[in-house]
Amino acid sequence: MKSEENRPDSYRVLLQGGQGEYVEKKSRFIATVRRCESEEEAAAFIEEMKKKYWDARHNCSAYCIGTGGELTRCSDDGEPSGTAGRPMLEVLTGEGIRNAAVVVTRYFGGVLLGTGGLVRAYTKAVQEGLKNCVIGTMRRGLEAEIRTDYNGVGKILYLLGNAGIEPVSGEYTDTVTLLVRVPVKRAEALREELAGATGGRVEFRTLREIYFVDKDGPES
Repeated sequence: MKSEENRPDSYRVLLQGGQGEYVEKKSRFIATVRRCESEEEAAAFIEEMKKKYWDARHNCSAYCIGTGGELTRCSDDGEPSGTAGRPMLEVLTGEGIRNAAVVVTRYFGGVLLGTGGLVRAYTKAVQEGLKNCVIGTMRRGLEAEIRTDYNGVGKILYLLGNAGIEPVSGEYTDTVTLLVRVPVKRAEALREELAGATGGRVEFRTLREIYFVDKDGPES
């Protein structure tokens, strides 16, 4: 189990997978990128691509699983050692992308590329694949309940809006209860700001720690 100190405050994930292609001296390199939450999912995806592109010369693969990238694997699938899987994996880890797998399918064009050419081609193919993916940032945060009276809710919504925090849900009965998701590093300051704005007429209760997609995080 990961210790609290080693849990990353953020990491990037695929919100939507994609595919891209790179051509080098008539060899086609087709990169298919998919979100995979486990090693089993990644293995199944790789097998799926091998069956789909059964007539290709190579189906090289790489994946990075876990919020901290604890599990990584790569395969050259018959290419010279270190010329395919490792460069592919380095693109994923270099971009900080977790829980993702990529398969690059090569249709040989009849011209040998050499080790440098292969490294460049497999790297470029993954980069092209990522260009056609939707990528979001997962933030380590708290799911919290904010409870106040009707006099304080306007001030609270104003503060939340300034902080870029949109309530997940709201319940308006004799009091107002808002469910929010707040980055861990922002939680204590927000608690103090809410108390100050309402003269202490607010309850900020942490429900659980989560990772959530930050809509304001980098997406590319």
